[in-house]
Amino acid sequence: MRTLSSTQRMLLDIQGFGEVDDATLARTQGWLRFAPALCALVAALGTALASPWTLWALAAIAAAGAALPFHPFDLAYRAGVRRFSAGPPLPENRAPRRFACALASGWLVVTGALFTGGYDVAGYVLGASLVAVATLVATTHVCIPSIIFRTACGQMPSLLRARV
Repeated sequence: MRTLSSTQRMLLDIQGFGEVDDATLARTQGWLRFAPALCALVAALGTALASPWTLWALAAIAAAGAALPFHPFDLAYRAGVRRFSAGPPLPENRAPRRFACALASGWLVVTGALFTGGYDVAGYVLGASLVAVATLVATTHVCIPSIIFRTACGQMPSLLRARV
């Protein structure tokens, strides 16, 4: 049986998974990293190629992740991994994680526009910083946009307040 550390639990709470039981999160926490990892990969490709169309396509996917209770990339887990592994369903994305998707969507639109306008250096800087933020979520569950959302709403989990 997999378990979550108190730090992992806190980081997942910040992303809005506070009402999900520990056993489910322990079994799915790795798959909750998949969508941010794939976003980081596609954003890195779009940035490296200075491809506005790649970035805008990813922006549309991120916007869907903001509007829906799941990220479109989570469908790979649903259709493939879960079907063959009998894993639990992924928990729904709550407001903090959906805010992160909305922020990423706007960030990607602006990055693509910078490349279109010939502001390549600014596009590379903005694109690389988005890749860094998405990679941080994918590797550690530290989600800066979710932290911003929770702080702005005065909803930081008690675990974090106790540590600060």
